[in-house]
Amino acid sequence: MDVYEAVTSRRAVRGFTDRHVPREVLERVLSAAAWAPSASNLQPWHAYVLTGGPLAELKKRAGERLALGDPFDEPEYEQYPPALKSPYRERRSAFGEQRYGALGIPREDVEARQRAASANWDCFGAPAALFCYIDRDLGPAQWSDVGMYLQTAMLLLRAEGLHSCTQMAWAKFHRSVAETLSPPDDLLLFCGMSIGYEDTTVHTPRTGRAPLTETVTFINDQGAEPGAQPRP
Repeated sequence: MDVYEAVTSRRAVRGFTDRHVPREVLERVLSAAAWAPSASNLQPWHAYVLTGGPLAELKKRAGERLALGDPFDEPEYEQYPPALKSPYRERRSAFGEQRYGALGIPREDVEARQRAASANWDCFGAPAALFCYIDRDLGPAQWSDVGMYLQTAMLLLRAEGLHSCTQMAWAKFHRSVAETLSPPDDLLLFCGMSIGYEDTTVHTPRTGRAPLTETVTFINDQGAEPGAQPRP
C-alpha cells in the first residue's frame, strides 16, 4: 500500500471484529511512528497499549459508569471552543448529521444518540486500544507534535491492513483509564485510539472534506489564487 492509498483509505472506523492484533505488528507500527516529526525532537507522546484482560476490564469499568449514569470526569482540556464560528460550526454539524443519519437516528432523539456514543467506551469492539498522554507542562506546539505522531501511527496501521479510530471521548473517563494504566501524575490523557480489523458488516460512512479552494491559497507571480479541485 503506497502512502496515498494509506491516507485516502484511513477513516474513523466504528465497527471492529474480535480478530487478534499481533503484538509484533503493534510494535512494528509504533517503532516506526516514533519517527514522526517533533519540534527540537522532544517526542512529547506517551502511549499505552491495552489488549486482552486489561482492555476488557477498562471497557467494563466504563460500561458500569455509563449504566449508573455517572457524570463525566472533570475536563482536563477544552475539546472544542464554547462557540464554534463558521465554517467549523457547519462542518461539525454536517458530520453529526451524517454520522447519526447513517444509524437512522434523527437529530431530536437525544437518547438514541447517547446510546450510539456509548460504543466509544467499548472501543467499537476493537481488541486493541492505544491511550495517548502528553506532559501537562507542554504547550500547543507539542500538542501538534502528538497529533503528527498519532496520524503517522494510523497510516502505518493501514499499511498493515488495520483500521483505527481516535477518540477524545476517553478523556471524559480519564480517571477510569488512569486506574487501569497508573500513568504518572504529570501526564494528561489526550485521547484513546481503537485498533483492529474492520467489521465490514458495520456501515461506517466516509466523512467528506472541504474542497481545496476553501483551505489552500497558492501565491505565485500572478498573485494569490485559491487551490484548484484535484483531478479524478
